[in-house]
Amino acid sequence: MRLVSASWQARAAAKREDTLNKIYPEWRLSPIDLARAKEQRNLTGSFIQQFLQTEEISIISRDSIGIVDAIKKGELTAVQVTSAFCKTAAIAHQIALERAAWLDAHFSATNSPVGPLHGLPVSLKDQFHVRGVDTTMGYVGWIGSNLGIRSSLDAHQVESQITTELLSLGAVLYCKTSLPQTLLFAETKNNIIGQTLNPNNQHLSCGGSSGGEGALQALRGSTLGIGTDIGGSVRIPAAFNGVFALKPTPERLPYRCVANNNPGQNVYRSTIGFLSTSLGGLDLLLRSELSTKPWLRDPEVVPLPFRDDIASEYESRANPDGTAKASAKPLKLGVLWTDCDVQPHPPITRGLRIVVEAMRGAGHEVVYLDFSNHFEIGFKEAEIADLAFLMADGAHDIHTQLDLSGEPLIPDLEASFQLRDPINLLQYQDLTVKGLEYESAYSDYWNSTADNGGKYAVIMPAAPHAAVIPGKYYHTGYTEVINLLNYSVVVIPVTKANKDIDVIDKSYEPSNELDGLNWEAYDPEIYDGAPVGLQLVARKFEEEKILSIAKIVVAALETARKGVPTPLV
Repeated sequence: MRLVSASWQARAAAKREDTLNKIYPEWRLSPIDLARAKEQRNLTGSFIQQFLQTEEISIISRDSIGIVDAIKKGELTAVQVTSAFCKTAAIAHQIALERAAWLDAHFSATNSPVGPLHGLPVSLKDQFHVRGVDTTMGYVGWIGSNLGIRSSLDAHQVESQITTELLSLGAVLYCKTSLPQTLLFAETKNNIIGQTLNPNNQHLSCGGSSGGEGALQALRGSTLGIGTDIGGSVRIPAAFNGVFALKPTPERLPYRCVANNNPGQNVYRSTIGFLSTSLGGLDLLLRSELSTKPWLRDPEVVPLPFRDDIASEYESRANPDGTAKASAKPLKLGVLWTDCDVQPHPPITRGLRIVVEAMRGAGHEVVYLDFSNHFEIGFKEAEIADLAFLMADGAHDIHTQLDLSGEPLIPDLEASFQLRDPINLLQYQDLTVKGLEYESAYSDYWNSTADNGGKYAVIMPAAPHAAVIPGKYYHTGYTEVINLLNYSVVVIPVTKANKDIDVIDKSYEPSNELDGLNWEAYDPEIYDGAPVGLQLVARKFEEEKILSIAKIVVAALETARKGVPTPLV
């Protein structure tokens, strides 16, 4: 039953107008500039910088640690930093600047920062509650309410635990970013904002569901953002937009009072994750958040502080340039070229090759993996199992939220999310057993490598393509399998698609229909310049380890770039 006071179109339009009204008039682009922007393939770098002052460009070009250090030294104020990022994000408002002014006053009076994130602007996916601000999660029916309950006294009063903790650490929460309707979509489109494209190449998608975060960071409108991930929702946008990401194991970070799709499904949980323009930003945020002891307020969080000893153990194996130390054991990594279901496009395969060659050149060991030879359950079965958990309620939660306003499913989701009967309890239990069997199989395999020196991490695609052509994301198995295993992952940018190098292999014969659809979707001209990001995967609760390994890999890549032909980078 739909009792709606205004059409969903009118409510969505009002929300868009309200968002626009929060932008300072002097920061708004002229109709001519907006028209020029629509014609641009790439909005990053020089295009967006033409609207900024030299000082602002200098600020947004720094990484998270550089910004925090400059504020501590008095070289920058929180207001200067927040203004620069608010202007770049084009959604500045008085609340963020008031917070920054308070931080500056505190520093002036005490000569000490509020916390390790003092003055650092942090952006939030529109799942996180901030007191006094809408959380829509991409649903028109949630506008001006609390999870769609319009009469609730909690409207605009609820605050996510991690939001409270970020504020206690000195962060400036200055903007929320778009996400797809339902959250369960690897692109970013809803009936409020519309579709968000990739700033690096507007022919392509920014990914999802934390796609707004990825796009904002590609434009340097943020150096550090908070998202969520249940099927790749942090990793995909990072890979597509050329930034870094951390997907921890669920229960490492607090999900308390965070809006979610189908919140009763907690066998395979969504996890909070971070996106950043630098690995240092990911490290800073994880250390800072864990320093608040979030497990004291969220009983689902495992009481596990940041483990400096583990981070130091792995970082000590390499020199600053990523080369293996003669006095230490080098890293041993596995590389997964394909999941044997959908073959990656040429830019992804080249990206994997770049990492393998860089690590071997730095004195580390890389071995090839082929999981299809080890298990009866392959990546495809894992993807099916993960999707089955997400759809166990028959899309009832999704349609409940749609009915609040009468809005329809966006066209991309109509086929997948039609209302159906939920699975019964026995089916759910059987599905849970399958998931546990899958976890055990991979755990046994990882343990079996110990006799050969073991593997510290796995390098693998985040998707079978670079930032995808909208509507042509056919296979999410490369990320969903990791959610089913609850592994810890860092995404790193490696290279960009190059039409002159990443040519179509006309001899390739697809192994199945899905593989064929994906292969036919590759167009070197359209993909040219698209970021290529890859996953570095470790086991459960190994966030410190995989961050440290990622630092070595990135350093090795930088070293290798100094001695290879330009097209490889």
